[in-house]
Amino acid sequence: MRLSRLCCAFLILAPLLAAPAVAATDKPLWEVGAGVGVLSLPAWRGADETRNYVLPVPYFTYHGRFLRADRHGVRGVLFDSDRIDLGISLAASPPVGSDRSGARSGMPDLDATAEIGPQLDLTLWRSDSHARSLKLILPLRSAFTLSGPPRQEGWVFSPALNLDITDMAALPGWNLGLRSGPLFASRRQHAYFYEVTPAHATPARPAYAADGGYSGSQFLVSLSKRYPGYWVGGYARYDALQGAAFENSPLVSRSHYLAAGVAVAWVFGESSQRVTVDD
Repeated sequence: MRLSRLCCAFLILAPLLAAPAVAATDKPLWEVGAGVGVLSLPAWRGADETRNYVLPVPYFTYHGRFLRADRHGVRGVLFDSDRIDLGISLAASPPVGSDRSGARSGMPDLDATAEIGPQLDLTLWRSDSHARSLKLILPLRSAFTLSGPPRQEGWVFSPALNLDITDMAALPGWNLGLRSGPLFASRRQHAYFYEVTPAHATPARPAYAADGGYSGSQFLVSLSKRYPGYWVGGYARYDALQGAAFENSPLVSRSHYLAAGVAVAWVFGESSQRVTVDD
């Protein structure tokens, strides 16, 4: 259980853990560090139960010629273009013990899940200084459980518009990220979280068969800054589930909610080799 929560913390905070993007500059080929993060999340999307986590968080950047890991995620440089990136999209959900959940009492526990898959980023606009950019992000992820033998639990597609701003006069040195878009998922993914079989139905929790399709929308804001010896950042996410394919599930108690997290990481090692980075 602790290992799965560690994985969740990394996957949830990983997109934040890197230095801000600026115009072409010299940076170490790689950096490593570690810190701590605090997360406040719903037990599952639509739950009326909130869980708080205090967990260690890794910090890692790599600016290779064909492979990069930074605040944009892990990605390969497969195209000779500054407008198209093909990378890896990561996400996660925490485990939920049914004995600690009134809504799921008597039902099987929810294992922690991880999501991984390809992500295509299309740069729609970028300022001359590269301090501001607007991208269309197209991630397609396969979900699987982290506890015991992994089980595939469907697919998630979450296209979004992402705006990055690194030249804010009011907050010099800080990186602001804004992301918004809908989510879509397969029937199996929705069933994992929202289906109620006849065997687990009660008068207050009727049987429910989930369908695939629209999964609601998300709006995310993140703020981070890289200091000489450490990094600090945080995010807040608003979820709107109105109109979702699973909205009528008895396991959905709230049609909208907020999730948030903050983290700090100390950088304790970096490469002596310097490379020119132009994000």
